[in-house]
Amino acid sequence: MKMARILAGLGGAAALAACASAVASSEPQGAAAPAAATSLDDAQKAAMAAVMRNGSYLPKGTAPNSLLFNPPPPAPGSAAMARDEEGARAAIAMQGTARWEQAKIDANLFTPSVTDTFSCAAGFRIGPETTPRVQALLLKSMMDFGLASYPTKNRYQRARPFMENGKATCTPDQEAVLRKDGSYPSGHSTIGFGMGLILADLVPDRAGELVARGRAFGESRRICNVHWLSDIEEGRVVAATVFARLNADPVFAADMAAARAELAEKRASLAAPDCARENAALAM
Repeated sequence: MKMARILAGLGGAAALAACASAVASSEPQGAAAPAAATSLDDAQKAAMAAVMRNGSYLPKGTAPNSLLFNPPPPAPGSAAMARDEEGARAAIAMQGTARWEQAKIDANLFTPSVTDTFSCAAGFRIGPETTPRVQALLLKSMMDFGLASYPTKNRYQRARPFMENGKATCTPDQEAVLRKDGSYPSGHSTIGFGMGLILADLVPDRAGELVARGRAFGESRRICNVHWLSDIEEGRVVAATVFARLNADPVFAADMAAARAELAEKRASLAAPDCARENAALAM
């Protein structure tokens, strides 16, 4: 159940806790476990079953060690910490706005919502019905990206912004789990930016839009008042490092080729999603 508790800390809360030991072979060395959430509804159980089926790409002990490239988080009283605090104050001012509502949506790591996040940036609907090979690739890599942040998280156990400023988060139901899960670096930022990098490789004519959406996915965690700016920035560093490592994995390479072939066959027939609301929110 150690893996389940780690996944719960990534912010999927109750549903992510269902992954249990089915993907234990991918657990990074040194990744201790935050407390698990409980109480799953049927939809959440079904969503997490898909993650369990996909597992992860990198065998135990082969993922990059984030402690080698993540510096310590900003020290109290430092200029870097003042920058983080200013970022948190700016985020609090956005509570109740359309950008705050988008942060609630981006907090959801349940499938298929997490992959559909990139549909507007891609220009077509990404999901199990429309792009099943792309979907499977993203879900499997999600485990590698998210868990790679844990060596650094567990070393520093940084307190999250809402624990320091006492203000609301966009996911109050997840706060009990998040209090026990280190803030630095952001697992959501790592996952979002990592997926953006994969999709940019698959859809190069939309690379700018896809990387920007991955960046915004992480930025939603600052808006939500659950991560500092530096947490999000270092999550992107973890994502880039894991993506480089994944590109050396033959199974990942084969799945990328299959996803590319799927898009070559289907993309022209896929309808563009309605993106007016999302575009307006992200423009704030």
